[in-house]
Amino acid sequence: MSLAVKHPPAADRVYSHVKQGVLDRRYEGGTLLTEGELAEAVGVSRTPVREALLRLEVEGLIKLYPKKGALVLPVSAQEIKDVVETRLLVEEHAARKAVPASAALIERLEELLARQKEQAAAGDLAGAAVTDRCFHAEIVRSGGNAILSRLYDQLRDRQLRMGVAVLHSHPDRIAKTLVEHEEILDALRSGDAEAAVGIVHRHVDWFSHLARGEVR
Repeated sequence: MSLAVKHPPAADRVYSHVKQGVLDRRYEGGTLLTEGELAEAVGVSRTPVREALLRLEVEGLIKLYPKKGALVLPVSAQEIKDVVETRLLVEEHAARKAVPASAALIERLEELLARQKEQAAAGDLAGAAVTDRCFHAEIVRSGGNAILSRLYDQLRDRQLRMGVAVLHSHPDRIAKTLVEHEEILDALRSGDAEAAVGIVHRHVDWFSHLARGEVR
C-alpha cells in the first residue's frame, strides 16, 4: 500500500487558492470572501478555511470579520511607499555590492530578462511580474547576505501583487521595465556600480510616484 500523500493538507490548499487569487487579481481589493464559498471552491470543510484565512491575515493580505468573512485588503498608497522605501535601501546596496558581477549572475539575469520578454509578448502579465521580482531578487542574493535576502523575500507577495496591479493599470509600463532591466544588466556587465545604482533607483522609485498619483 502506498503511503504517498496525494494532496497537501486542506488548510494549505485553501491558503494557496486564496493567495494566488489575490496575487493574480481574481480576488480584487475590496472583495468579501466567505468561509462557505471558499470551502466549496476548494472542496474542503470550513475548519481548514479558517486556519488558512488566519495565516493570510497575518501576512496582511486580508482582514477577517467574524461571522461575515474575509475582506481582501486593497493595496494602499502607504503600503506602496513603505515597500518602495525598503526596496530602495536593499536594492541600491545590492547593486553596488554586485560589482564586479560574476559570470553566473550575468548569465542568470540574461535568462530572466529573455523569459520576461517572452511573457510580455504573450500578454502573460502575472508571469512577467513574477519574473520581474526574480530579476531583482537575484541581484540581492548575489551579495551573499542571508539576512538581507530574507528581508527582501518577505516583501515578495506584496511586490507581486503591486506588480500585477501596475502592469494591468499601465500596460505600457512593461516595455519600460524591460528597457530598464537591460540597462541594469549593461551597467553590471561593464562594472559601473554607480550607473547600476542610479538605474535601480529610477526603476524602483517609479512606484512611489504611482502611489502619489504622479505617474510619468
